[in-house]
Amino acid sequence: MAMANITTMSGFLLMGFSDIRELQILHALLFLAVYLLTLASNLMIIIITTVDQHLQAPMYYFLKHLSLLDVSFISVTVPQSIDNSLMDNGYISQGQCVLQVFFFSFLACSELAILTVMSYDRYAAICFPLHYEVIMDSSKCQWAVRAVWLSGSISGILYTSATFSMTFCKAKIIHHFFCDIPQLLKLSCSNDYLAVIGVAAFMSMLAFICFISIILSYIHIFSTVLRITSAEGRSKAFSTSLPHLFVVSFYLSMSVFEFLKPASDSPTAFDLMISIFYTVIPPSLNPIIYSLRNEAMKEAFRKLLLGGQFTKKKSYLSCC
Repeated sequence: MAMANITTMSGFLLMGFSDIRELQILHALLFLAVYLLTLASNLMIIIITTVDQHLQAPMYYFLKHLSLLDVSFISVTVPQSIDNSLMDNGYISQGQCVLQVFFFSFLACSELAILTVMSYDRYAAICFPLHYEVIMDSSKCQWAVRAVWLSGSISGILYTSATFSMTFCKAKIIHHFFCDIPQLLKLSCSNDYLAVIGVAAFMSMLAFICFISIILSYIHIFSTVLRITSAEGRSKAFSTSLPHLFVVSFYLSMSVFEFLKPASDSPTAFDLMISIFYTVIPPSLNPIIYSLRNEAMKEAFRKLLLGGQFTKKKSYLSCC
């Protein structure tokens, strides 16, 4: 495609991972395998946390929404990338790019928000076990989840409005496998990108508040757990808290690195690997972490895979 056509075309050209046809096919097959496994595992979590009577506590209610976010998050970028690799065509229309930016920023913000809520849930469960059902009652859980989705939608609207209010005057080539906001900024004219920088600064401040809230929750959690005299009690508390802490640490570290590093005209293999760790690995890791460390989840998985019957029982969160 001629450079003039690239500059004037309505959509964008995603460069992906490689120009070599064999590597494109390999990339598509690997992404397809990870995508299908992620869909299957997260959908299983959504099913069992909905129908199993033993998984109606707030922790599993939030986990269900985390899995729903993960399914949506990986579906924003990976299917388009698979299609581009198989078709050997990196073109993405302006409308598709707008949707990618909106849903990517929407779901990324929502994921951080739900992880913050989950850290508070673990704090309430471990530090105030006798008052837990009062602190995390049905209405509060519902309002927390509404706030999660609302915060994500606001983030998506702000990022999308600011990004596509810019004028793109350079060749519309994106050195990535999806419409990455830092790459889009490089295509803007003059100071059009300042609105996006302002939105990013505002959202970064909110993300920092979430991060501090998570850190404070875990300081209280670990100080409480270390005072438990029973080894079994400490083990049980750590088994529910450490997986969540790992997910939070991995997600935040990869996302911070991704957004702080400067966008490159010719990204290295390392840059692309970091983007995979940020966009693809967290949704696929969450089901493994929570199912392998949680006996109730493992038992529910066994029932589901072996065709066991779930008997739904009303509980204080069953209406959620």
